[in-house]
Amino acid sequence: MRRVSRLAVAGAATASLALTLSACGGTSTDASSSADSKGDLGLAIAYDVGGKGDQSFNDAAYAGLEQAKKEFGYKTQDIEPTEGETDADKEQRLVSLAKQGYNPVVGVGYAYATAVKAAAEQYPDTTFGIVDDSTVQLDNVADLVFSEEQASYLAGVAAAKVTETDTVGFVGGVDIPLIHKFQAGFEQGVKDTNPKAKVLTQYLTQTAEEGGFSSPDKGKTAAEGQIEKKADVVYAAAGLSGQGVIEAAAANKIWAIGVDSDQYRQEALAKYKDSILTSATKDVAKAVYNLAKSVEDGKPATGIVRGDLKTGEVGLADSNPKFKSDTELQEAIATAKEKIISGEIKVRTS
Repeated sequence: MRRVSRLAVAGAATASLALTLSACGGTSTDASSSADSKGDLGLAIAYDVGGKGDQSFNDAAYAGLEQAKKEFGYKTQDIEPTEGETDADKEQRLVSLAKQGYNPVVGVGYAYATAVKAAAEQYPDTTFGIVDDSTVQLDNVADLVFSEEQASYLAGVAAAKVTETDTVGFVGGVDIPLIHKFQAGFEQGVKDTNPKAKVLTQYLTQTAEEGGFSSPDKGKTAAEGQIEKKADVVYAAAGLSGQGVIEAAAANKIWAIGVDSDQYRQEALAKYKDSILTSATKDVAKAVYNLAKSVEDGKPATGIVRGDLKTGEVGLADSNPKFKSDTELQEAIATAKEKIISGEIKVRTS
């Protein structure tokens, strides 16, 4: 909870000046002291593998940070991961942010679970968030999770409706339970829509440290292999590696389905956008922003905070005009969405 309301800080010129000075280049001790006397700094996020610029998961978190910064007028901070870092490195990063007075502090990705737990125990008056993990059960931690399998089911419906070869592909970044949810939902959506369709599946690596979420070249190679086997739609849940999948799809004039963010609108992917049918989105930006707002409002969110089709925090992007204008396809997706929300369709998670 904020010790001094943001309005009060904004209304006092001297307090505002002090906050600005402490935020621009002071030591951790200076920043912490300022936070204790003038109110906390704002939202801070620590990125997952791939960092900012992945056109996907991390960039969505950054969009939430930018929205909070603009609306609340406070200082924010976002920090990149380092290659080969340990849980202790992650913990030190989060502790440093909390010590400086940032609140909330968000670890972007399940890999932060151990670090978030340790940091939250040390700073019980700071709200922490973790994206894509529900294992940290502390009073000052919000577990920001999503029903990715539901959006992936809709992606499967779309793939099954547009394939002309009855063969589609799934590329997972790392062979872990989180990505199994994407695969399970996608395969179920495909099979429920077109039982004749075949789904080719490949995981890039067994661990994130091997580059499964951060290697476009690995994604490109995997997609090319599936395309050689007649896949004409490929769905990637692979972070930065998904850019390679999209590149391969564009080169071979087939459809790609993006993930997490609306990749049709990503500037870095603009030259490939005509090959991006849709993206299975999860609104990490909204989840991160909502956590910041809950702290700003003095009612910090804690516990499991889930986004799904019903809340509108997962879904399919419709930026591609060809996708949006396909009436038969849109009707199939709308029907599936209604059945998932009502419970008539129960989407598998593994």
